[in-house]
Amino acid sequence: MFGRKTLKGRRVAVLAADGVEKIELAAPVAALRAQGADVEIVSLHPGSIRAVNLHEAAGTIAIDRVLAEADAQHYDGLLIPGGYINPDLLRQSAQARRFVHAFDVARKPIATLCHGPWVLASANLTRGRTLTSWPGMRDDMVNAGANWLDREVVRDGNWVTSRGPQDMQPFVQAMCELFALDAPIPYGAARAAWSDPQRREPPPLVPAAMAIPRPSVRALLGLAVLGAGVVVAARRRQAATPPRPATTTTALSYKPAA
Repeated sequence: MFGRKTLKGRRVAVLAADGVEKIELAAPVAALRAQGADVEIVSLHPGSIRAVNLHEAAGTIAIDRVLAEADAQHYDGLLIPGGYINPDLLRQSAQARRFVHAFDVARKPIATLCHGPWVLASANLTRGRTLTSWPGMRDDMVNAGANWLDREVVRDGNWVTSRGPQDMQPFVQAMCELFALDAPIPYGAARAAWSDPQRREPPPLVPAAMAIPRPSVRALLGLAVLGAGVVVAARRRQAATPPRPATTTTALSYKPAA
């Protein structure tokens, strides 16, 4: 169904804590596993963590490994899902900050969305980087030294970031493509030197979502399958299309200052 399993043999850590947004963990994890990746849920404590669907409880998620026993060297990539409670807990953990920092120092792939970039900021990794996040975090990211863009997906070297669940399909595609790369992932030559302005109004997603029921497991898996299918289609188009000059790519990256 998914074509060649490009992530077979890849080991991915999912760093999450209580209050994780369920769809932001379940859909990417389902897509990664569908393509053959070995995924482990890593958290601050053993047992399980509580998931949410916006402001409502959405069950629990079993933990595979406690953060104190996890080593970034043993993984090929890192996923940090969002929800505003989950990353707020993670950013207060010295172990979590060190874990994330180790991935970036090794130039290993890091994918995060929604409020997840809070953890990158608290790990002192965002200065000079280009990313996106939940729009309400725009000022947090700019104040942490990042260049913030209001786009569904932003790729900067070994990072892929998205704004939230509304961008899940392109996020899953970009995440899978990033995790298929071998570390260390080099910096590119281009860099955004500006940030998009603040929005004038909050997005309509939250008020509208308050009235809908929490997503079922079937719906989550369906979204992940759709995302994985998009990856396969994109790779087929790439194979049939001559490579374009590097200057035409939409990926954003940066080159560290000397």
